[in-house]
Amino acid sequence: MRHAALFVAVCLAFAPSAHSAETAAAAPASELARSITIPYEAFTLDNGLRVVVHTDRKAPVVAVQAWYNVGSKDEPKGKTGFAHLFEHIGLFNPTENLPGGLMVPLRDIGATDWNGTTWFDRTNFFQTVPTSALEQALYMESDRMGHLLGALNQERLDNQRGVVQNEKRQGDNQPYGMVEYAQLETLFPEGHPYRHSTIGSMADLDAATLEDLRQWHRDNYGPNNAVLSLAGDIDVATARRLVEKYFGHIPRGAANEPAAADIPTLPKRVDLTLHDRVPATRLYRTWVVPGTLDDQTAELDIAATVLGGLNSSRLDEALVRREQVAVAVTTSYLPFHRLGLFEVTVDVKPGQDPEAVGRRLDALIADYVAKGPTADEVARATTSWLASFIRAIEPTGGFGGKSVILAEGALYAGDPGYYPRTVTADYAAATPASVRKTLQAWLSRPVLAITVAPGEREAYEEAVAERPAPAPVAPLAITPREKMPGVGTMKPLDFPDVERARLGNGLEVVYARSTAVPMTQVAVEFDAGVAADPADALGTQRLLLSLLDQGTATRDATAIAETSERLGATLTTQASLDRTAVLLGIVSPNLAPGLDLLADVVRRPAFNEADLERVRAQQLAAIDQERSSPNGIGLRALPGLLYGKAHPYGRPFSGLGRPEAVTALDRDDLVAFHQRWLRPDNARIFVVSDRPLAELQPLLEARFGDWQAPEAAKGRKDFSADIPAPQPRIVLIDRPQSPQSLILGAVVLPVSGKDDLVAFNAANEVIGNGFLSRINQDIRETRGWSYGLNGRVSLAEQRSPYIISAPVQANRTGESVQVLIDQYAAFLGDKGVTAAERERTINGSVRSLPGGFETSAAVLNALRGNALYGRPDTYWETLGPKYEALSAADMDAAARRIIRDEDLVWVVVGDAASVKPQLEKLGMTVEVRAAE
Repeated sequence: MRHAALFVAVCLAFAPSAHSAETAAAAPASELARSITIPYEAFTLDNGLRVVVHTDRKAPVVAVQAWYNVGSKDEPKGKTGFAHLFEHIGLFNPTENLPGGLMVPLRDIGATDWNGTTWFDRTNFFQTVPTSALEQALYMESDRMGHLLGALNQERLDNQRGVVQNEKRQGDNQPYGMVEYAQLETLFPEGHPYRHSTIGSMADLDAATLEDLRQWHRDNYGPNNAVLSLAGDIDVATARRLVEKYFGHIPRGAANEPAAADIPTLPKRVDLTLHDRVPATRLYRTWVVPGTLDDQTAELDIAATVLGGLNSSRLDEALVRREQVAVAVTTSYLPFHRLGLFEVTVDVKPGQDPEAVGRRLDALIADYVAKGPTADEVARATTSWLASFIRAIEPTGGFGGKSVILAEGALYAGDPGYYPRTVTADYAAATPASVRKTLQAWLSRPVLAITVAPGEREAYEEAVAERPAPAPVAPLAITPREKMPGVGTMKPLDFPDVERARLGNGLEVVYARSTAVPMTQVAVEFDAGVAADPADALGTQRLLLSLLDQGTATRDATAIAETSERLGATLTTQASLDRTAVLLGIVSPNLAPGLDLLADVVRRPAFNEADLERVRAQQLAAIDQERSSPNGIGLRALPGLLYGKAHPYGRPFSGLGRPEAVTALDRDDLVAFHQRWLRPDNARIFVVSDRPLAELQPLLEARFGDWQAPEAAKGRKDFSADIPAPQPRIVLIDRPQSPQSLILGAVVLPVSGKDDLVAFNAANEVIGNGFLSRINQDIRETRGWSYGLNGRVSLAEQRSPYIISAPVQANRTGESVQVLIDQYAAFLGDKGVTAAERERTINGSVRSLPGGFETSAAVLNALRGNALYGRPDTYWETLGPKYEALSAADMDAAARRIIRDEDLVWVVVGDAASVKPQLEKLGMTVEVRAAE
């Protein structure tokens, strides 16, 4: 059925923006809402497969999304986690006609954004592929749908079971990682479809049999239970022909009616206290509310946004800014198919009484429920949501994008246009009265109040040590089909033309145009970064950046936040090792006032004492949080081991710094840092916009052209400190009660981001970087000891580090380190790149280039990277020929020249009581440390 005329891209018709701050006005939310549409056409095959097609010719790629009407809410008792486990089997295992699995051909054709996900209500598989590889992608997706079971055997089930159980351990191992289980079990009665988590229980995963999984596929993966969404360089006539060709033969399966689920109400308030190895107490307030198809969805989301989702939110203003009893607050509305969750979290400021903060939180919520939001709050929340929706529909696919939005609408509402049409209209129509009515209907009911306090964790459910051997299961017949089609002629990357201009003060502007959506991305970038932090005051830059949007000469923090929200803007700061940036993302009709705000924040920060003390407390709390998570613990220790503490790279890469230094900083320190580093003679402006440079340059000139450097000397980074000679050893950092260990292996390379690393990166994809890398295939896919691991170079302006990251189940820590050592030694020895690995890597690297720059943010990052590493504007377009010219010998030579595996230092974060004996068997020095 034809639903709308098919246009080239998302249609967003706005009036031209004003050219000066004086005449500029924010586009009203109603105009934004009316202007959002994703044109599509839909049809249904005889076997029940629903297909949705959207045409977007901005790049020669097509997003392919297969959504199945089954999630964890559809799992019967004793089979929790099955939907997610089967997603892994479908994603990572062979099919009947692809005995090597889908991952190798997906990489070979240059797929981007490929993955699969499962949640309460659905399972999906997705990939974005070059247009000339679309037929191959559809063949693979149809083989996953209709030709999977004959390739599923016990060994593959056991491997993916191990991977999923390690995914569970990885999530559980994070601070506050056990809260979801308590929430669901308390909010929902026994037998309710939403009572268990999507990841499931260890016991149920242990009990899954091969026949269980076969039946799960038969019951849920038929074409009549699916939606296929195609968005990008395709039209409906082509889609109909190809989908019929590859999916039309698959027979209907069982009809799955999604599990019905009421919205339960607690009989009275429930208070629970949990314990975890966390630095600060966190308070939770949770209610069960209506879900995505309810006509109150927009009001619930607006209510959550106003309460704790905006920078200017009620809870931020009261608890964080004014009373300063909390360091962070969030409020979220999570809509599912049958119901939703409304959740508030508050991180209590260290030294405050959690019970008193909890009572104050409850009083603030009660007052908000009674009175509701103001008209201005509703308008700001609505504009912020609409702007985020516009950003979300810039890509064709991935985890978001137009194909996702169309598939969700078709699956849940039976209407692909449900979100861009119905939901946006609901947001535009929301009023303070309608939001207040919704609040009073749902948040006046009894709440689940959870407190997570520092302390010993409660007992942890582990998997069985040894499962009994399963009974033999007869193999299934395999139905062969035609050979998978090849790949057509690929279109090379056409990177946007780069233009440059200079403002009156000499400040350079680097510009590229992207017209997919009416968005402008601006980065004011400085040659600073974490490496610019004073050696005796680590954390200075992070504290300064946190204060930039907390007050200027003319605006306080609330005014800055409210202005940003009215404009539908995102105003953020960012610091890598080498660069510091203030970024503005904004709908282009509001660009002029958005640039006013950006210039004010960059040029005229106030650094008020009251704001300084509040933000300092938040940064100290963030340091404590970093020191409680496995990744944070490891990555705080690693830089000093690699570079030495005197080197600018020898400090925590996060830039949070050291607590004693952050505590000692005063306003004068921040002003001095700002004058040395955040100045026009140390800056460059990058812009990606749908508006031409000729229109943008006067706007930038008016706001930055008269900016003059201060008299203070410009900052200079000192890299003269020697990098210490490598000291290969294992540094074990004790983190008790850890069901997983985090392994980090690292070495400083003799190269920087300015070197030509094309051959090295290609070689490293074979050994360390990506799903198909040898270390990931060995430890994750073959042994099932990890959810995923990688080894990659972290590009830097000076000598760059190479870091292996491997979270593994605790009882396999020592063996995993040995596997990593053996894999790198073999690869850098006599087992280098094979012909098949070379072909796959080169094909994938070349063919994925056109799909890598769908969004304006991706183009902006490319411009910034080119400038940092001294690359020409045409750099990305030259990569294809460079890759194609590489031989396996070239790749081997680059890897062997750059990596010395015998110099790797290993950091392991885990429970020393169980891990140390494993590591001592490796014959290396083991140094045990307490967590920082």
